[in-house]
Amino acid sequence: MEFSENNFDIKTIKSFGEEWTKFNQTKMSLLESQKAFDEYFSIFPWHILPNESVGFDMGCGSGRWAKFVAPKVHQLHCIDPSIAIDIAKENLINFNNIIFHQSTLENSGIPQDSMDFGYSLGVLHHIPSTLSGIQSCTKLLKKGAPLLLYLYYAFENRPIWFRTLWKLSDFARRVIHHLPFRLKQVVTDIIAIFIYFPFARISKFLEKLGFDVSKIPLSYYRNHTFYTLRTDSLDRFGTPLENRFTRVQIKDMMEKSGLTNIRFFEYQPYWCALGIKS
Repeated sequence: MEFSENNFDIKTIKSFGEEWTKFNQTKMSLLESQKAFDEYFSIFPWHILPNESVGFDMGCGSGRWAKFVAPKVHQLHCIDPSIAIDIAKENLINFNNIIFHQSTLENSGIPQDSMDFGYSLGVLHHIPSTLSGIQSCTKLLKKGAPLLLYLYYAFENRPIWFRTLWKLSDFARRVIHHLPFRLKQVVTDIIAIFIYFPFARISKFLEKLGFDVSKIPLSYYRNHTFYTLRTDSLDRFGTPLENRFTRVQIKDMMEKSGLTNIRFFEYQPYWCALGIKS
């Protein structure tokens, strides 16, 4: 298994540092953040963790997942190479079982085969080699330890018209991410107002009428606040580097990284996947 010590993109790290500084998640309601956590961690096997489990959060950002994980474990390593780590320290100040690392995973200093669990949500598709990133996460785990991942899906379960819309949006992203941060924020706020918000609220209205809204673009956001819409619009259109994978490709990368018993969360957000280190 080969590992890269330079598997990161400086512009993307800077972009996420700016994003989490602006949207530090303190304005997100506990109810909404708890619901998001329950979705992403719905397949996580808490019951197999040892009593004094120690694990890692790779790409912790503002610490939005760590605040729910920390009370359940003995110790949590929060790792992020950007200035967002300072936001995480502020948001998680009341926890005394968290160790913070402003570094890439490979340079965190965490020993191999030492972790009882790990997770990386919405991070490893923003690095040059996602496969290498999964391998780097896996090598820190003990045998039998779980790794939870969330990677952007490649719309393989969507119709052609849906994938065509994504291609148009990706073209916009490739232009928008070059803008200075303040201008980028203005543009992505406009997208949140005139695209995310209407589609989300129309979906919510149609769902109340009894319609299946799963095929409507951005229907996933129908029960989310405008704050989340703004955050995710900036996340989606302001990021320099983005990779997408099919379910088959994700399973293949996880297997190549030494993970077994792989299972997927069958609903949105796509794709959440869990593997056990062999």
